[in-house]
Amino acid sequence: MGYDGLMYVHLATVVPCFFLGSALLLMTKGTPMHRQLGKIYMVLMLFTAIITVFMPARVGPTLFGHFGWIHSFSLLTIYKVPTAYLAIRRGDVKAHQRKMLLLYFGALVIAGGFTFFPGRYLHDVFFGG
Repeated sequence: MGYDGLMYVHLATVVPCFFLGSALLLMTKGTPMHRQLGKIYMVLMLFTAIITVFMPARVGPTLFGHFGWIHSFSLLTIYKVPTAYLAIRRGDVKAHQRKMLLLYFGALVIAGGFTFFPGRYLHDVFFGG
């Protein structure tokens, strides 16, 4: 699958994550609905982060001609999702909350905001390329 295909799959997984994550932040914590949506959110976040590892950086400097600074958000996600899951499994609600907030704001809000910078696909879609 080429870059464009990976990008479309990434968008198809990350957009629902933004809405699911927003809903999870607003809803009552610990309910069966929160737990079920949280599992879906975590799987989608992991999947979307893994996809981005295979997408070469197209803006800014790269490491090995592939990895850019935005890949650090992929690594953040690949690390934070399992550790947040393990935290809640062992009953550490505070650690789970911190990790999930960092994941949402770091990987979705901040990294998502960067996708609107010039040279990126969503910038072209929304502001013309």
